[in-house]
Amino acid sequence: MPSPQARRVRSDSSSPLICRRFLAFAEPSCYIRTVIAADDFRHVLGHFATGVTILTTCDGDARPTGLTASAFSSVSLDPPLVLICVDHKSQSYPALVAGKQFAVNVLCHDQEGVSRRFATTKIENKFEGVPFTLSPMGLPLLDNALAHLECATVNVHLEGDHTIFVGRVESARTGGGHPLVYYRGRYDRLSGATP
Repeated sequence: MPSPQARRVRSDSSSPLICRRFLAFAEPSCYIRTVIAADDFRHVLGHFATGVTILTTCDGDARPTGLTASAFSSVSLDPPLVLICVDHKSQSYPALVAGKQFAVNVLCHDQEGVSRRFATTKIENKFEGVPFTLSPMGLPLLDNALAHLECATVNVHLEGDHTIFVGRVESARTGGGHPLVYYRGRYDRLSGATP
């Protein structure tokens, strides 16, 4: 029996058979060859300055889990929707899929250490020594964050090596301070005064 990589697939009834092992992607994709190398793509995207967030939720045993993410965006004002993109290899990915809710913690400029802690895969309990509060929704909210959004997952889209979670904002609050910024592979902060 041929391997799944070597299965022959037909894109439509008039197209010749294509052997999957010759494609750049094992699963069906909009690309039939590599367009840009991953390192080059990461380098270019690094020129887009972003805020830094930590996505948090609880797993099936009510243990808090989370990860650092800059792939966060607003989607809609009415209803209030946001999206997050999470790598399938993330420690928190199974809890996000199963939990059906998540919090977005927007970090202040002095929370770089917390961001680094949640970005590593080498730490089992990322919340150890990190002050947080469980919200009425049961979501871990990091103390001293610049803003919190608590979301119910309303849509999930598998795309490439990440999953896009669309969340309806159920609760939101802001604090004081300046944002932590990520630009060209390093942490930074806004220069000058902010209102």
